[in-house]
Amino acid sequence: MKKLIAIAAFTTIVLAARAQTTTTTAAVKPTDTAKLYHPNADAKADIAAAVKKAAAEHKNVLLQIGGNWCIWCIRFNDLVTHDADLNKYVRDNYEIVHVNWSPENENTKLLAELGYPQRFGFPVFVILDDKGNRLHTQDSSYLEEGKGHSKAKVMEFFKNWSPAALDPRSYEKKAS
Repeated sequence: MKKLIAIAAFTTIVLAARAQTTTTTAAVKPTDTAKLYHPNADAKADIAAAVKKAAAEHKNVLLQIGGNWCIWCIRFNDLVTHDADLNKYVRDNYEIVHVNWSPENENTKLLAELGYPQRFGFPVFVILDDKGNRLHTQDSSYLEEGKGHSKAKVMEFFKNWSPAALDPRSYEKKAS
């Protein structure tokens, strides 16, 4: 009996250790919050690629600055990726870049170039136009509601900084 218990315990330990060390090579999905931010990423290059794509698709760029350690960053991402209306709107109007801020990589130089958005805490959002110019920095606390973010406030934020909202033609009077 002792032998059987010892074998069962050993098997459990081996399987648990193996489960913790198994790595995947699958692409990270927008809903995979454990891998949302990448400390080793070249954020400047990621932003340049997003600006290029935004210019081609008449979009703006949404920088979500935070880290995998930040529960509010994860909550915001969960809301936007799991709510069909928010997800469609943000993907139709923005190229999204998750910029890491963590002890491993604070992206100090980049954040200085963006006007020190970390002063607002995390997550913090920076909107760039399709040329890479900073249009707006959003303190996410204004989007909070309870233990999460307000869908209505987030949608209003997205709409207020979308390309259409900033296009002067959107405000021209239509001839009757």
